[in-house]
Amino acid sequence: MRDLTDHDTLYAALLARDPAFDGRALVGVTSTGIFCRLTCPARKPRPENCRWFADAGAARAAGFRPCLRCHPDAGVPPLVAQLTAALAARPGHRWSQGDLVALGHDPSTVRRVFRQHLGQSFLQMARAARLRQGMVALTRGDPMIEAQLEAGFDSASGFRGAFARLFGHPPHLMRGGADLRADWIDTPLGGMIAIADDDVLHLLEFTDRKALPQGLRRLSVLAGGRIGLGRSAVTDRTEAALQAFFAGRDGRLDLPVRLQGTPFQMRVWQELQAIPAGRTRSYGQLAAAIGRPTAVRAVAAANGANRLALVVPCHRVIGTDGSMTGYAGGLWRKQRLIALETGYGAVGELPDKA
Repeated sequence: MRDLTDHDTLYAALLARDPAFDGRALVGVTSTGIFCRLTCPARKPRPENCRWFADAGAARAAGFRPCLRCHPDAGVPPLVAQLTAALAARPGHRWSQGDLVALGHDPSTVRRVFRQHLGQSFLQMARAARLRQGMVALTRGDPMIEAQLEAGFDSASGFRGAFARLFGHPPHLMRGGADLRADWIDTPLGGMIAIADDDVLHLLEFTDRKALPQGLRRLSVLAGGRIGLGRSAVTDRTEAALQAFFAGRDGRLDLPVRLQGTPFQMRVWQELQAIPAGRTRSYGQLAAAIGRPTAVRAVAAANGANRLALVVPCHRVIGTDGSMTGYAGGLWRKQRLIALETGYGAVGELPDKA
């Protein structure tokens, strides 16, 4: 976590318009009610009129409005934009700290800015991009060694190990025909694994969720069959729906899904699907809505067991005090998703968030 208590350092960075602090902190000016980047060209406030925030969501929650000159709530830090473009151009490259230094960047700064903005380091993203390359090659039917080399892994064991950590199975067990097929979908918040058959979507999860391999193994058992690599028309429909969602065109993600869990879990998940984009509920409200007002902890556990991220929108459940409580995909994603969905507005009537 960044230190927002060092007022003197932050104020000095504000006066200097220090670009090293872009993406690290924002300043709220109490005399105007506006928050800015520390690099904003506007006239600098007095030190006693400054409040410091980690991100735009925190500044908005405190009642500040975004500056119309520096747009602190729009776009991405230039460092992130530059390196993500470089990664997209060379997805199979084995990026290292030496590469970052060669591009004129301090690796520790890159790591900090990426984690603050995207919840993971640049090198973690690069490793995921390489693994995606290998997955695409395997789906095409390429030999294992070619998939390994395309993914930029020097050893077969390294490729198999990375693949197994993601899927819960080594790659050779996911080749060939299978009732359920897994494929990778890219989103602005990171890669997602979609698992579908010809009729419904069974799983949609961010690739860096720690419980993903366990969830995949459990899904294999529940489905009574092996999970293979590939996609169906349902996968294509899911990808198109996610593109519309993140582009701000449609917040519904109305997809055919298979809910597999206990009766209580399924009741919670169905109620989650009734929360429209742009609205939130507390865990207590959700428990009351399913007729189990004392089962708040059980509701939270059911949220955590959800395997259909975004489609079953567990990110729309918050703490009773309005806080951004736990989300398996990462609190930074939860904040981004809720901020994105505020643009959709409410559909139907729900109680205000508690």
